[in-house]
Amino acid sequence: MGDKKILCIGLVCLDIINVVDKYPEEDTDTRCLSQRWQRGGNASNSCTVLSLLGAPCAFMGSLAPGHVADFVLDDFQKYQIDISLLSEHPHSSFPTSMIISNVTTGTRTILHMNRNLPDVSAADFSEVDLSQYKWIHWEVFVSKDVAMHFGFHSAASALKGLYHRVKKGAVLICAWAEKGADAMGPDGIVVHSDAFPPEAVVDTLGAGDTFNASVIYTLSNGGGVQEALTFGCQVAGRKCGVHGYDEIVTKKE
Repeated sequence: MGDKKILCIGLVCLDIINVVDKYPEEDTDTRCLSQRWQRGGNASNSCTVLSLLGAPCAFMGSLAPGHVADFVLDDFQKYQIDISLLSEHPHSSFPTSMIISNVTTGTRTILHMNRNLPDVSAADFSEVDLSQYKWIHWEVFVSKDVAMHFGFHSAASALKGLYHRVKKGAVLICAWAEKGADAMGPDGIVVHSDAFPPEAVVDTLGAGDTFNASVIYTLSNGGGVQEALTFGCQVAGRKCGVHGYDEIVTKKE
């Protein structure tokens, strides 16, 4: 299993990140403190974090060729992420997110556009050689936003309320921002980790993807659920204290 990769399936998009010192009022002209392009998308971000943690990983998703795609492909290569399962769709538009990142509060506000790029299909996945991978990530994790959409007001209540929907024997995990994260397996016992906030919250964009990747990294290397939750919260906390991802890992664990 040592040389097998972790495969993340989902979205890659372009993030155009506008850093401001306060959220702009409507119908005003505001100067940014800085602006940068960043490869984004949940599965794509998780691959970045896995690579920084030292895990061989691969991304499977769709791509619309062009100048933006060239930037994204170069960035995948920078992080040594296997993109052999990318499928190109020449008549589609590249998904883009415009992000307002407020350094005063640490919030991120996202405007996302994905007009016509097809998702990976079951037929695409049926052709994948599964023997190359030790872990495949679709969506198992429950986000705070999804939990609240279903009427839950804590991670623990979400796990108890949603567990009947998952496959027998599964472990369901839900992160709840500054309140940490919980997990529950078939025994019905809720496991918890507190959050590990940075000294100053700088950039929360991708914190959930960072948490997911760090949990997967631990579980795929044989760690237990409690260890995985704690490590996930630790790395996600470090991520909230820096822009981007490159400084979140002080050493490969």
